[in-house]
Amino acid sequence: MSAPGSVSTAPVVLVSGLEPVAVEGCDVCGALVVQREAARKVANAAKVKTLSDEIARHPHADTSETGTQE
Repeated sequence: MSAPGSVSTAPVVLVSGLEPVAVEGCDVCGALVVQREAARKVANAAKVKTLSDEIARHPHADTSETGTQE
């Protein structure tokens, strides 16, 4: 434990354990997942986060006829 008023230089790693997943059949989501895994392999946490955010924001329209997503 640190003394009161001291500052730790240890890195802080926040892990939620949850990441957005690609929508099956979506080429854009699939490409983002491949890029995210490549960034993870070289330990580029900022790029992993950015790509996860892109996957989460990527829109998919519901098609009322089939009930599936595009």
